[in-house]
Amino acid sequence: MALTKEEKTKEITSYRRGDKDTGSVEVQVALLTKKIKKLTVHMTNNDHDFSSKRGMDILIARRKNLLNYLKRTDLEKYNALAKKIKDEK
Repeated sequence: MALTKEEKTKEITSYRRGDKDTGSVEVQVALLTKKIKKLTVHMTNNDHDFSSKRGMDILIARRKNLLNYLKRTDLEKYNALAKKIKDEK
């Protein structure tokens, strides 16, 4: 379940630090979260799609590692990002 160009651009613009930022930790976490949400919907309809489940598990682990890194290096940005992602639900 790939993100469309519009979805990706929307996430990048709402989470970037500066005008040219596309790869900061916050942007990466936001993109991974969006992909995980899409895969969650897919997995509720397709219980036996084990390759997608494996891919989702990999995305979750990658997001967890990025969040742990952000928490270790800049706790204020971590808290702000966690609050912003939680509020989007």
